[in-house]
Amino acid sequence: MIRDEFDGGPVDAVGVSYGGLIAQHLAADHPDLIRRLVIAMAAYKVGDEGKQLDTRYAELMSQGKTREAYATMISILYPRGIKKHLLKFFVWLFGPLISSKPTNPMDLLVEAKAECEHDSKNRLAQIKVPTLVIAGDNDFYFPEQLYRETAAGIPNARLILYEGVGHMAMGKQFDEDVLEFLSDNEIES
Repeated sequence: MIRDEFDGGPVDAVGVSYGGLIAQHLAADHPDLIRRLVIAMAAYKVGDEGKQLDTRYAELMSQGKTREAYATMISILYPRGIKKHLLKFFVWLFGPLISSKPTNPMDLLVEAKAECEHDSKNRLAQIKVPTLVIAGDNDFYFPEQLYRETAAGIPNARLILYEGVGHMAMGKQFDEDVLEFLSDNEIES
């Protein structure tokens, strides 16, 4: 698609969460198509706590227990604290009203299994393009150490960790940091 739709590239690629896992392979397999890579809220593998929470969410959804699944999702996305508890309650209460059920809930089990088994550590050195690994340091899916290992394994990587932030590290600072990285003319491609 990059060759057909973007005149052969190279293009900037931004992979967020599950997309960050996929983007690692894209950059390793097709370095000629990628100019710069942003791996956001993803490391080379999911941490143990993230695997447990993701599997639990998928199991609950596949059983039709949407309220419990949505409340579990808040545990995945937000760090500890009162905000997390309030969000769990509101998502439990209103989640089924504002979000549709998946057409095939069993697909979530397949996705959860793929995430739990993913490990691209042996591919990181093959990513030759300038890369930004950007995330929160309090992420249930990907512990801080996994982010550090991911950035250290990519030859031309920069790491930005937001203190006290969970899996949803997006916001104004995130946008500014990503745009600065993508527009930095001093990075050699």
